Amino acid sequence: MELLTIGAFARAARLSAKALRRYDELGLLTPARVDPYSGYRFYDPAQLERARLVVWLRRLGMPLARIQAVCELEPRAAAREVRAFWAQVEADTAARRELAAFLDDHLSGKDTAMSSAHPTLGIRYAVLSDTGSVRESNEDVGYAGPRLFAVADGFGGGRHASEAAVEALKPLESEVPGGELLSALEDAARRVHASVSELAASDPALAGVGTTLTALVWSGSELGLVHIGDSRAYLLREGELFQITHDHTLVQSMVDDGRLTPEEAASHPQRALLLRAVRCGSDFTPDLTLRDARDGDRYLLCSDGLSGVVADDDIRRVLVAESDPGRAVRTLVALAQRAGGPDNVTCVVAHVAERRALVPA
Repeated sequence: MELLTIGAFARAARLSAKALRRYDELGLLTPARVDPYSGYRFYDPAQLERARLVVWLRRLGMPLARIQAVCELEPRAAAREVRAFWAQVEADTAARRELAAFLDDHLSGKDTAMSSAHPTLGIRYAVLSDTGSVRESNEDVGYAGPRLFAVADGFGGGRHASEAAVEALKPLESEVPGGELLSALEDAARRVHASVSELAASDPALAGVGTTLTALVWSGSELGLVHIGDSRAYLLREGELFQITHDHTLVQSMVDDGRLTPEEAASHPQRALLLRAVRCGSDFTPDLTLRDARDGDRYLLCSDGLSGVVADDDIRRVLVAESDPGRAVRTLVALAQRAGGPDNVTCVVAHVAERRALVPA
């Protein structure tokens, strides 16, 4: 079949020639042939399907690095990736909508007090932390209470930093009005940073301490999420598993920039190098989001002792199969152990359900 010039291909794909040249540079849409003398690009008509997929994904607002990964997947896996991306977009939009509503009420002088009570939804939960098969001590801390769920993976000084981070969050166990949940999360995150910074300054031996932190706060109708580092939060909804946090690591930034594939990142020697964490003197910019609660949602918070060695598909199967959060955390920790248990592993599982469907864990 005759090749198309860059101009003809651009018109057929509804892309600009400039965009095509950019996608060529990124390896996202490589021409079928480049004239060795003029440098002019030619494309195979069969490449139009990929080009149109790129156009559609860009309209969704997907970053180019993630588009490149999606384009390399088989259709069903690509569809799962699109669903995961859109779930994150919806979560971010919900958080901005909540903030906009709060600001509207606040600036308009309206009463901003809101009831977070939701008469029909309840939550069941369990937590389990294990040293693993290689480490001598456990620097992870997991916590699960009626309103607060947290995982912190400490470094540089045993459990000191992770314990300090979780303790600083515990005031969130008291009731927080729904309209103030984002503000309460932001205040709690500042307390966490201050607590770990004070710890580091208290003893020269603790100068390098720090921790990751991933936590959920349950308001009765929604959940607030605070996250920094490479511990993770997952959501199982309608049988599909979504990672709802973004790893703040060097290798994840390289994946985002298109310099590494997810497969290369999984075995990269610097995959544990954190770009963001809770520590003294570092940039402290946690991710804060709100999520609407739905009947049947199942959440998992975990340290990288689980996510680093157990595949997402296996995590999904456990969360789908286990109706009891206690059995779920035990099964997940056992999977990490069977995978060698190279690190401490901590899991918190929380199930949202209609109150009449809840039974004691």
